[in-house]
Amino acid sequence: MEQKSIIAIKPLGFPWETEDPFIFCVHHRDEYPKGNANMGPAASLEGRNIGQDFTVKDGWRMYHGQEIPGFPYHPHRGFETVTIVKEGLVDHTDSMGASGRFGKGDVQWMTAGKGVLHSEMFPLVHQDKDNPMELFQIWLNLPKAGKFVEPHFKMLWEDNIPILKQTDGNGKSIEVNIIAGSLYDYQAPSPTPDSWAANPKNEVSILTIKLEADARWILPKASAEANRNLYYYKGKGLQMEGETIPPYHSVKVNATNELTLQAGDEDCYLLMLQGKPINEPVVQYGPFVMNSEAEIREAFQEYQRTQFGGWPWPKYEQAHDRSKGRFAVYADGREETK
Repeated sequence: MEQKSIIAIKPLGFPWETEDPFIFCVHHRDEYPKGNANMGPAASLEGRNIGQDFTVKDGWRMYHGQEIPGFPYHPHRGFETVTIVKEGLVDHTDSMGASGRFGKGDVQWMTAGKGVLHSEMFPLVHQDKDNPMELFQIWLNLPKAGKFVEPHFKMLWEDNIPILKQTDGNGKSIEVNIIAGSLYDYQAPSPTPDSWAANPKNEVSILTIKLEADARWILPKASAEANRNLYYYKGKGLQMEGETIPPYHSVKVNATNELTLQAGDEDCYLLMLQGKPINEPVVQYGPFVMNSEAEIREAFQEYQRTQFGGWPWPKYEQAHDRSKGRFAVYADGREETK
């Protein structure tokens, strides 16, 4: 007997609830205004809890930023971050001396491994128009064998990320960005080498899906061991297997079944996270994800002692020159520009 496709439907909170091998996911959508001379908002910050501004006010948040929105330098250990930027820009700097600016569909894949400090700021580069920002940050766990690998990051530039574009029987369009894993004959760029996603047997898949209003698409099945969740973050009237899904809800589904997605009278947008579980103990405390409480204590002690190599940049919320384009400078000095 075929099992039911939809297992559970839940409202999306902050952060989004995920399943092994993922730790969590956040979705940031901010309608930032024009930028000022320092690439912060050309607007008053009065009434905001600066340093902890997570409440949407006038359509945007400062997060931990004091002048520029974003996340000044902070540590990570024991997992990976996958940052998908749909709109806007992110300025990256880290304790390895690496840096970059990415956006407009780019993805940064960073393995924290044994420990790294990094900063993620959202520079408002446009002074003559608004600076809307939309991104996802996904935390993907590392197995015990990979928690102390050397930190590493890789850019998956927008023009290297495959996109499935097709129309259904009624001429409605479907667009799927394949950020991790494969879909039909499309293969995502390789992730960082120590990632759980680097082994195809782990069936890690990260997709962003856009269905035109009234479009119908069938998501192929995966194995019974894979956890599969879809996050419906924008649109109206989406149906899965004939069941109406409320906007801004997650849907846990049975990966062994094909899944029919039917958009309503608006375009519908989804993120899919899938992978075989690591099936190891997970102990998370803030920015550290380890296998035991003892390892968490060790992580804090080492960070207090070494600062994971220290911060080599002049500012704790480091941003790049306004005129600079998209680029990456890696710890070995290699540079890429877009």
